Amino acid sequence: MTREIPALRRRDVLGSALALAAAPALAQQPSFPSRPVRMLVGYAAGGGVDAMARMLATRLSPLLAQQVNVENRPGAASAIAADAVAKAAADGYTLLVGDTAMLVSPLLGTKVPYDPIQSFTPVAGAFQAPLMIVAHNGVPASSPAELVALMKANPGRYSYATSGIGTVHHLGFEILKARTGASAVHVPYRGASQILPDVMGGQIPLAVVSVAAGMAQARAGRLKAVAQLSTGKLPGAENLPALAEVLPGFDVAPSVFVLAPAGTPAAVVDRLGEAIRTVLASADLAQAAAQAGVIPAYLPPPAQGAAMARETAQWADVIRQQKITAE
Repeated sequence: MTREIPALRRRDVLGSALALAAAPALAQQPSFPSRPVRMLVGYAAGGGVDAMARMLATRLSPLLAQQVNVENRPGAASAIAADAVAKAAADGYTLLVGDTAMLVSPLLGTKVPYDPIQSFTPVAGAFQAPLMIVAHNGVPASSPAELVALMKANPGRYSYATSGIGTVHHLGFEILKARTGASAVHVPYRGASQILPDVMGGQIPLAVVSVAAGMAQARAGRLKAVAQLSTGKLPGAENLPALAEVLPGFDVAPSVFVLAPAGTPAAVVDRLGEAIRTVLASADLAQAAAQAGVIPAYLPPPAQGAAMARETAQWADVIRQQKITAE
């Protein structure tokens, strides 16, 4: 026993020396962030997700005491930007401003070089973009209950337009059909620009559009505001009835969130998430969001991860049940 004591002491002395040597190096490590942060967006500048990213970036920069720069990497339904972030260093300096489309795309058969859930660490939920159903003024329905009754009484007679197959606009209406047994024919458009003119002109009776765009035309009397798909209220549309009034729990809206590469340290994620929470709670941001037609919708990292998993399961169910394909 006495022979082991010197060895143990030598080990203790060596451990203490190593700890002392490491202490200055640890002390010299800069706090996060110590250089500019990049926020990648998978869409072109000027679009909705880009606008939301810039709302965040300009307000995050002073909070983080570092410049937060938005970089647009459009293409492949945002997969180019998502792949770049998934492969970036897990240090918090490269982030993705993602949206619901990145969760839906692989469910429709699009091959992507990453897993929308496993390849990322959730940082925060950020926004929701509420949607609504509008109708031509000649359609005999002005409320959620009347719309459901009309479609059920006239199977296949009515059609509805959206900005494309697999969009939340499309899938949300398909959930409505699945839950009510109603029937309507989907007419996908290449983008949203021509949808409202066609509804107002009577070329198509129904459509799913953003609340901001739809309410502007409804207030002018050019079409009917029938129902909102989600329950969050956008300023100026507080009286728009929600589908949840006739379908309890119905709450569908595109979401926008911030992700980091998988493996990003918890302390870094917490620092970023807290800064985003502060920004989203500000009156200045609320005003800018209302003008853009979106609602601040902060979620902390664990809740955002759970929301993404829940959304993915919901979209997978409706795609399977309604036999939706990308073609």
